[in-house]
Amino acid sequence: MAFPHLQQPSFLLASLKADSVNKPFAQRCQDLVKVIEDFPAKELQTIFPWLVESIFGSLDGVLVGWNLRCLQGRVSPVEYSIAMEFLDPGGPMMKLVYKLQAEDYKFDFPVSYLPGPVKASIQERVLPDSPLYHNKVQFPPPGGLGLNLALSPFEYYLFFFALSLITQKPLPGALHIRTSDCAYFILVDRTPAMPFASYGLHHTSLLKRHISHQTSVNADPASHEIWRSETLLQVFVEMWLHHYSLEMYQKMQSPHAKEPFMPTEEHVLVVRLLLKHLHAFSHSLKAEQLSPSAHSHAASPLEEFKRAAVPRFVQQKLYLFLQHCFGHWPLDASFRAVLEMWLSYLQPWRYAPEKQAQSSDSQARCVSERWAPFVQENLLMYTKLFVGFLSRALRTDLVSPKNALMVFRVAKVFAQPNLAEMIQKGEQLFLEPELVIPHRQHRLLAAPPFTSSFLSSWPPAVTDNSFKVKSHVYGLEGQDCKYTPMFGPEVRTLVLRLAQLITQAKQTAKCLSDQCGESAAARPFLSWLGFCPTDTNGSYAANDLDELGQDSVRKTDEYLEKALEYLCQMFRLSEAQLAQLTLALGTTQDENGKKQLPDCIVGEDGLILTPLGRYQIINGLRKFDIEYQGDAELQPIRSYEIASLVRLLFRLSSAINCRFAGQMAALCSRADFLGSFCRYHLTEPGLADRHLLSPVQRGRTASRAQGPRLSLRFLGSYRTLLSLLLAFFVASLFCIGPLPCTLLLVLGYLLYAVAMTLLTERGKLHHL
Repeated sequence: MAFPHLQQPSFLLASLKADSVNKPFAQRCQDLVKVIEDFPAKELQTIFPWLVESIFGSLDGVLVGWNLRCLQGRVSPVEYSIAMEFLDPGGPMMKLVYKLQAEDYKFDFPVSYLPGPVKASIQERVLPDSPLYHNKVQFPPPGGLGLNLALSPFEYYLFFFALSLITQKPLPGALHIRTSDCAYFILVDRTPAMPFASYGLHHTSLLKRHISHQTSVNADPASHEIWRSETLLQVFVEMWLHHYSLEMYQKMQSPHAKEPFMPTEEHVLVVRLLLKHLHAFSHSLKAEQLSPSAHSHAASPLEEFKRAAVPRFVQQKLYLFLQHCFGHWPLDASFRAVLEMWLSYLQPWRYAPEKQAQSSDSQARCVSERWAPFVQENLLMYTKLFVGFLSRALRTDLVSPKNALMVFRVAKVFAQPNLAEMIQKGEQLFLEPELVIPHRQHRLLAAPPFTSSFLSSWPPAVTDNSFKVKSHVYGLEGQDCKYTPMFGPEVRTLVLRLAQLITQAKQTAKCLSDQCGESAAARPFLSWLGFCPTDTNGSYAANDLDELGQDSVRKTDEYLEKALEYLCQMFRLSEAQLAQLTLALGTTQDENGKKQLPDCIVGEDGLILTPLGRYQIINGLRKFDIEYQGDAELQPIRSYEIASLVRLLFRLSSAINCRFAGQMAALCSRADFLGSFCRYHLTEPGLADRHLLSPVQRGRTASRAQGPRLSLRFLGSYRTLLSLLLAFFVASLFCIGPLPCTLLLVLGYLLYAVAMTLLTERGKLHHL
């Protein structure tokens, strides 16, 4: 693209906008590279907001931009390669950002697109606690459109990058796209701004880059080394996690409260990636640097940032984010994304640099005492969220292999050697009597002053372990919080209930597998031709089993068996306790080997579930055998039936039954073979003969048994008609015409009906 040397900025922007419509993607990117290289910052600053929006989409979600969340290398390799090269940490876009950053340009960002708590705070003229917003709020003049933030080019770029994960709604075809293969996810793993290069891994990453050689735009020599790291971490945390204030979280405890924000599975996966990189970065300090005594005045800003990044920026917002997800996420397998994000945060030792030197054996390794301070300073992340997971697990169907896997994952992580002891030690420190002196408590509650960098506002390290644990708990839950010990009697009771459910889920999975095999084996051959009654009541297909059978039962059994073993290790449960619970909650089977009905009592209107019965149904432990118990002719039209034909056949059979009711009754009352033959075809088992759930309803329906009647509804089934067409087709292959074929079918059915009549009568006599 050739531009005149003295081109006006407005014409430059207009030309690029026109090219974005008329030129292919590759050519547009080539032109942008040349523009960024050739034009000065004064002219480039006019196109910067438009370019950022054209890449990441508009903040209202109307414009999708380059659609980075759906762009994949295996689907669109050319576009993917060009986009990733353009947005690379050392690519043209970041060169443009730093070019404008050096000139100290500012760009307006609407406050209305910020996360809820931040937006509400600024609109109420209260400055948020994050230094990210300090000295940036621009109040509008009288008659203005709204509040804005005056952001640097680097901040403006990151705001759009981070918010596009939330504001851009996935396209209809994006449901089948794997998140980890998308350009956006790869860019988060390659962002130039999170300068985590110094924690020593090899590939270039948006979360690992440029600490050691980034140029300074901050006059403060003490913080020039970390300004990009600090900015990017604050932006990602504010945009991705700060959707719940402490006050809002407390109001949201009601399960009926309306959710102001609900993250997507993709959102959670990206946050997990951020946490993994943060752990690797924060814990890349040497062992001697981790001890509180090592934090001297000689510590570099980078070392201080590593020490304080997680507790200062991430901990509280992540805790509220996880609490909301645990309380409001649907009770299905998609919760696995939230679960893995939580477990990644709980295990920083998995991402520490020395992990590479550890052996790769499958045996559980002991958690080093080095991590005791992290466990203690994140006590609620372990204990309260574990209780939250127990609450979810007790309400899910553990027969599902996916749900069983989640229980197994949590139990395995918490059962790592020495971790439970660290958690218990943290709880003991919190429950110690309050011995701190008054000025210490005041320091805990004092709000830090706002500065351009967090380092000056971050308090020095506290060496009192008990005080640190109390500060953590009170900071996240408030001074009046009521702490429930993870290894106390209340949580132990929940664990025992979960252990009982695990045992029952194993039995239920085996029972369902047996029922599936029995129903498949018992299906008669003639049912495929439509001559036998169809099961109109369906079968038990819930429980979210991938497929009923030995494989799913084996997976479920393995996951639950190991989960039970880990829970017994953590909470020191004995086999006698498990056996007593199983017996007390009624997991025995009846003499036929089938599950009993849910616990209930008989009332005036039928069976009434007891609280135990409701608990059994919710957890999939027992169920009613639901079947249609009304007039078979009046049941709803099924998906395998032709609606218009069923209605027509119903009118025809109703007319015949009305016209010949007396004659059919007389035939069915005969005691000879003809009477038996007519009863087999013209009578239906009365409602009184069915195994109704309620003895009260059984008595009421006994009088509603229908007399002899003809039913032609089976002719409205697709399967019946298809079977007849198939029979005529096969007959035509043997040169048998339609009329002879019809006679043969009628003759064959008469022989079948005679045999069934004789067998039915013999069965009745044998029963008598």
